[in-house]
This record gives sequence, C-alpha cells and structure tokens, in this order.
Amino acid sequence: MTSGDEVFVEAPARLHFGVLDLRGDRARWFGGIGAAAPAPTTLVSACAADALEVQGDDAGRAGEFARRFLSHHAISGGARVHVHRALPRHAGLGSGTQLALAVARALAELHGIEPDVRQLAHAVGRGRRSAIGMWTFAGGGLVVEGGHRAEDREGPADRKGPRRGSVGPLLTRLAFPPSWRCVLAVPQTASGLSGTEEASAFDQLPAPPDREVERVAHLVLMVLLPAVADADIEAFGAALTEIQEATGRWFAPVQGGVFAPGPSATLVRWMRKWGASGVGQSSWGPAVYGVVEGEAAGARLADELRAEFGPLCTIYEGRFPAEGARTWRAATHANGR
Repeated sequence: MTSGDEVFVEAPARLHFGVLDLRGDRARWFGGIGAAAPAPTTLVSACAADALEVQGDDAGRAGEFARRFLSHHAISGGARVHVHRALPRHAGLGSGTQLALAVARALAELHGIEPDVRQLAHAVGRGRRSAIGMWTFAGGGLVVEGGHRAEDREGPADRKGPRRGSVGPLLTRLAFPPSWRCVLAVPQTASGLSGTEEASAFDQLPAPPDREVERVAHLVLMVLLPAVADADIEAFGAALTEIQEATGRWFAPVQGGVFAPGPSATLVRWMRKWGASGVGQSSWGPAVYGVVEGEAAGARLADELRAEFGPLCTIYEGRFPAEGARTWRAATHANGR
C-alpha cells in the first residue's frame, strides 16, 4: 500500500442576480451580476490512480467533466475522483459549473497544472453563456461580468451561447458588508430549466426593450454597486428587487411569469412580507434568496420560512462568502480510504 496526497476542493453554490443585456446589439451580449451563496457547497476529492474512477453524488456528470479535463491536457494517467457532496441539480445554484470546476481544480492540483479559472472552465466546457459561476468559484463578494462579444455568438439569432472558449470577463468584485445576511430557500418540488430545454427557451425569448436594458445597466452601475460600497442595504435591496423584476419580465414568456410560478413566486412574496431588503430568484429557479441586515434578522427570516414551508423547502442562512472555492491536500492511500 503506497501513500500519497488527496486533493480536496469545496465550491459554493452560486446565485445569479440578473442578466445585463439579451439584445447584443451594442458590442456585448448577456453579462450578469451574482454572488456565492453561504450554503450549500460541492465537495470533491481526487487522488492518483492508474485509470479514471468516479464515485459519489452525481458521479456520471463528474466523470464526464474529468474525462474532458484529462483529454484537454492530454493526460494519459487516471485518477480516483470522489464527489462527497453535490449541489441540487436544476435548482438555479449552478450545480453543473461548480461540479465541473471543482473536478477540474482537483485534477489540476493532482497533476501539477496551474491554470487560471478561465482555463479551467474552457477545459471542461463551462462558462459558454454565463460566467457568474466561474467568477464566484474564483472569489467571493458581488461580481459583475461583462458578457460575450456579439461577434462570438454562434449566429445572429442564436441564443444557445457564444463560441467555445469565449467567457465573460470579470468587471468588478466588491466585498459584501459583513453584517449582511443571505437567506436562501430551495423548494423540493420544482426544477428550473437546463440543458436543451434552456437552450430552446433562449431561442424563444424576444429581445427586451432597449430602455429596460439601459435601466438595468444604470441600476447596477449607479445604485447596486455604490450601495454595497456604502453598506446601504436598503438601496441595495431596492435596486436588486427592481433588477429582478425587470429581467424577470424578459424571461416571463418562457418562464410563465416574472418569477417561476408556484413555490418560487410564493417564496418571493413571503420574503418581502417578512422584511427582506432585497429578494430575487436565482437564474431559472426554483431557488429564491433574500438579503437582510444582521445575524438576528437572518435567523428570524430563516426560521419563519422553515415554519411556513416545512419539509417542502430547504433553507440556508449566513454571510455572503468572502472567498471562492477552497483547495487543500490530505494524506491518503492510493488503493483505498
């Protein structure tokens, strides 16, 4: 029995706060704002092995990401990959991107490769539409990404995504005030769009009105970002809620409403009623989040949601993470744990 290192990577769920531009007629397309969630997280480990072995939660997808990474870097050896914990699939938390990047980071560390997060994403085929998950994997705080160049889209009327290798650049990252709390509710009875259904939905979306696109950009630049810098949670919450309502109208033709009908729309209403300064739905949902001031307010809102929705919803509460994914090594045995 030979001993060696096992590489562990823990990545936070990502929250998608909104899209900047679905028109793409002013040089850039898509873009967005978002943050890492306080919980849940993906946890992956990898150690050396003669062939690729993958086990644990969501092992099928993890295996595909591992094969892509090994092929991309022309690595002939294998690895033993274990997904100790995966994010809920199709919940609006970026489960695929966080799993892909965690697997890629673990394998990169194991094989002595030092790519940046863009290179990791390229190796496993992520970040082709939204780069929020990529940038929350790289670091904490509120992130704004600049979308893709319009000429990188696959066709003039194609919303499936930009050409492979193009990812939205990070425009800014601001640390959240430490007193702010995020309360995240993930319904158990619904799932958001993904894969081919998501691509088809983007194909059906009409271009949003130009003035609404300009309004969202103005809110981000002149209200949302300054509010984080000034620790003004009321201004932040009002701007975030307005951005969510505006972009929700853009997606309403395929989503069925400003927020996904059912648990998501109900949770938004309850979070507003119970005092969240800002509320929204992450991506296609069904995950819904609220932002409040102070530990006591966060715990109170989380308790009220648990009491109202019981086992139908999983509730998480905590600070917005100040860092992205964590990576560490531990001694292990190559042929067993």
